[in-house]
Amino acid sequence: MSRVCQLTGKTAQNGNNVSHSKRRTHRLFNVNLKTKKFFWPEQDCWIELKVSAKGLRTINKKGLDAALVEAAQKGLM
Repeated sequence: MSRVCQLTGKTAQNGNNVSHSKRRTHRLFNVNLKTKKFFWPEQDCWIELKVSAKGLRTINKKGLDAALVEAAQKGLM
């Protein structure tokens, strides 16, 4: 799978490198992705997800089960 957060759907964004002479060349701003293993107590198993830093904060705030349900409703899982 490419550089996409499995929880939030974040992808890389386009932008420019701007030199001192203001010359612009294209670049990519990649997502801050981490591969993490989570224990899912409702299913009693371990799952491995590619999540962004924002996705990790969402899991910490809402819990893993609620975050996965929300991602499934968005069509990301």
